Amino acid sequence: MPPKQIVKRSGRLVEFDQRRITTAIFKAALNLEGEDMERAQRVSDEVVAKIDRFYDDDDPPTVEDIQDLVIETLREMGHGSTAEAYSRYREEHARMREEKESAIVVEDTIPYKILWHLFTWNVEHGCHTVDALNTHMEKGTFPQLVEDTEELYHADIGVLAQRIVRRLDTVRLVIIAGPSSSGKTTTTYKLAEALESEGVRLVSRGLDNYFKDLESHPKDEFGDYDFENPQALDLDLISEHLLALMRGESVQMPIYNFKTGRREGTTEEFHLEDDQVLLIDSLHGLYGPMTESVPHDMKFKFYIEALCQIRDTQGEFVRWTDLRMLRRMVRDSWHRSYSPARTVGHWHYVRRSEMRHIVPFIGRVDHVINGSLAYELAVHAARMGPLMDGIVEEYRGQPRRYDAYVRAQRVRDLLASVKPLLDESCIPRDSLMREYIGGSSYEY
Repeated sequence: MPPKQIVKRSGRLVEFDQRRITTAIFKAALNLEGEDMERAQRVSDEVVAKIDRFYDDDDPPTVEDIQDLVIETLREMGHGSTAEAYSRYREEHARMREEKESAIVVEDTIPYKILWHLFTWNVEHGCHTVDALNTHMEKGTFPQLVEDTEELYHADIGVLAQRIVRRLDTVRLVIIAGPSSSGKTTTTYKLAEALESEGVRLVSRGLDNYFKDLESHPKDEFGDYDFENPQALDLDLISEHLLALMRGESVQMPIYNFKTGRREGTTEEFHLEDDQVLLIDSLHGLYGPMTESVPHDMKFKFYIEALCQIRDTQGEFVRWTDLRMLRRMVRDSWHRSYSPARTVGHWHYVRRSEMRHIVPFIGRVDHVINGSLAYELAVHAARMGPLMDGIVEEYRGQPRRYDAYVRAQRVRDLLASVKPLLDESCIPRDSLMREYIGGSSYEY
């Protein structure tokens, strides 16, 4: 048997998982030698056999050791071109890691100070791991965790509101940005309430009505439309309208019909009063062309992300993107008649757009909000956990949907380890969680 653990680059021991080797080999071969998962599995089996011969639990292999064995084995089995592709993949990811680490140190963007604060809070409240979260469920203290988590989120909203108030001498436009299902809509409502208590009139407008007609959107090989790309929005019209509003002029806002995929023939007139501040809610609020017509000192920009600081049963932090995908799966299934499986299949568009058009601009904001809720995995376990086996099977054996298959597997395994919350009555009606599960006191 191969070692039970391997040594990561950080020096930490994690559980050995052969699937990671098979996946890496398959991806390297995908565009070179066809879509043969069985061949990738055979190479992977040989790599594992070598690991078994050369290493044991007292001397586990490092990630680099395993990668060296993969390249060696591919060449020995006559897959030289795949070995070269794998080697290039390895070098490219090493370069990307170095650039990412350097950028964080140099720019000090989010989120290390924030993440440390959140992780410390989770430890103090006994929700820093899945096992700890399950303990709350077993002991009957889960409702108190919900209450404490909601209090933390509202305190963060209060800090944000005060920062905006201190800049009201120049600010006329507040921009909330962040990736899909990070909690932008509820946070907008909350911020409006907090500012109203300070005598500030905040007027919120989403930008969904500025989508271009669907017929102008490109499709991929599966017939999916890419709504996640900022170019799906009429950026010129948005910029023109924002500038007019800052000047005190009225604009005719379009009305978009998502059922027909086209703008309606009618428009809605809108203007700002002298004592009002405009807030726009958009995935791409930090994308330069969207608000470049508005002077810098008139804008206050903040970013929201589901900065989950909970470790799974393998000691890995739950991926923020997986948490947000679960939210969208839940919401789309009841609010938009969009199946959870289809949401998983579409998620590669979401991630591609986030990495291109959202994440790179996070260092340019004035404030960062955590949109994750420490208790929410239990909610997803109850709602999506029973469906995950079926979703995994739906994408099994589809090479071009392999990303969806791997992602579904990972989420299935995560939710299987979480005790489900079967009674959601402890979640307040004004909670951010209600944006996804329904029953909110806000009108979405």
